[in-house]
Amino acid sequence: MDASARTPVTVSSATRPRRPVVVAAWLSAGWCVAFATANVVLELTGHFTRGALGAYASGLSVMDWLMVCLKLVGAGLALLSIRRQSIVPVRLLGTLLWGAFATLAIYATGNVVESAGMLAGIIHVGRPIRPLDVGYVVFFAVAAALFGVVTVSYARRNGLRLLPVVLGVVGAPALIAGVLVAAPLALNAAGLFPR
Repeated sequence: MDASARTPVTVSSATRPRRPVVVAAWLSAGWCVAFATANVVLELTGHFTRGALGAYASGLSVMDWLMVCLKLVGAGLALLSIRRQSIVPVRLLGTLLWGAFATLAIYATGNVVESAGMLAGIIHVGRPIRPLDVGYVVFFAVAAALFGVVTVSYARRNGLRLLPVVLGVVGAPALIAGVLVAAPLALNAAGLFPR
């Protein structure tokens, strides 16, 4: 068999990323891996099998592992964005990066809006904002900002047109809906969540 047939086709990025972009990509990947690790710890310690969540343990376990996979994919996307050679086509990687960035940005914005609603006394009335709540908002805002740097840099370096941006940004709400609505409904139908 010809050796070239076994070698994956690589796609060259137009220019090298600047050092701050490389740092942002590594920090993004580290954020994703650290967050995935937290999910793994929840699983290994049986967190969902105790207390009020015990009846939902099977379904929550599936959701937990789904989140681990998504976060590891995010880490991979961040690191692929700074490679000169990639087996992922430029437009596809650009679309996936825009989707990851938009997903984090939407989630982070939702956290900020919820916090503002709490401060204004519109939602969660009487519940004080704890340092943990503030940390959670900042945690996702930082991740969204890092992915934004990585994504915009990749798009500029590779001259991405509007289509990958639109597909990624439109796909983000679909991903969120899939994780928060479709997956739990499917798990409910499979009997992994109690009715």
